[in-house]
Amino acid sequence: MAKLPMHWKTGGCHCGAVRFEVLAPDAIEAKECNCSICRMTGYLYLIVEKERFRIVEGQDKIATYTFNTGTAQHQFCSVCGIKSFYVPHSKPDGFSVNVRCLDDGQLRVARIALFDGQHWEDAFAALAAKGSA
Repeated sequence: MAKLPMHWKTGGCHCGAVRFEVLAPDAIEAKECNCSICRMTGYLYLIVEKERFRIVEGQDKIATYTFNTGTAQHQFCSVCGIKSFYVPHSKPDGFSVNVRCLDDGQLRVARIALFDGQHWEDAFAALAAKGSA
């Protein structure tokens, strides 16, 4: 399977205090999760390796929220409260980018796949068994 060309995309929080860049293809499959926090925030995610993500502005404006095991680091702007990205439970050495926080026209969501975060362990194990975790 051929690798898709990737380009740096820009995004940020609502007030603009936090800005980031992510290296991603021009068209992606985003994931929608039904866990308690994603469902409540409307988060649509793209998970990337840490080398494909960088904070370019507002590191000092980022606050962190954790719960349950504390593995996921839910980072959000301390000014406007928007969670543009976070360190996910499923990839603690990477980042999950909120596709809805990318600047307009940065990429196209070709498909939205549903992820059963209410039953996280079983759903993640099923993805891992398929080689797509």
